[in-house]
Amino acid sequence: MPNLTKYALEASLKKLLLSKPLDKITINDLTTDCGISRMAFYYHFKDIYDLIEWICVEDATKALQGKKTYDSWVEGLEQIFEAVLENKPFILNVYHSVSREQIENYLFKLTYDLIRGVVEEKAAGSRISEEDKQFIADFYKYGFVGVMLDWIKQGMKEDYHEIVEKMSTTLRGNVTNSIRNFE
Repeated sequence: MPNLTKYALEASLKKLLLSKPLDKITINDLTTDCGISRMAFYYHFKDIYDLIEWICVEDATKALQGKKTYDSWVEGLEQIFEAVLENKPFILNVYHSVSREQIENYLFKLTYDLIRGVVEEKAAGSRISEEDKQFIADFYKYGFVGVMLDWIKQGMKEDYHEIVEKMSTTLRGNVTNSIRNFE
């Protein structure tokens, strides 16, 4: 049952973020809204930022299930955009607060896992080192996250399908070429 409390706190935080900024939300606000004790909160999380990090990891896990192959990476990228858009008030509020770094880390983890799966698949049977595979995944991760952070900063107004299409066009065949260049 402990996850029920975590999910209740997640729902409460997202609800409260619709009416006030993150830096004005207290643990007391969360526990009152959930109908739990402060000790129950501290049993699961050390502070609100720990809760935010947990929410980000949960959302990341849901967004990318089974989408880490060359054939499905575009779909995985679209699902990352969808996950961010579904949580727009949460993401924008956290992004514009003191914990912008948590959104960046969330996006870095999401995109790295996606791209690393593609790199692993395309590098199968090659002589490329683990270090070089990591470099390739990191390189593309920073490009993806940079584009996504600009989209978030601009209020998530542009159609993300168009952004994903442009990214797909830009990257078509480039992961494979990068792997060949490192062999």
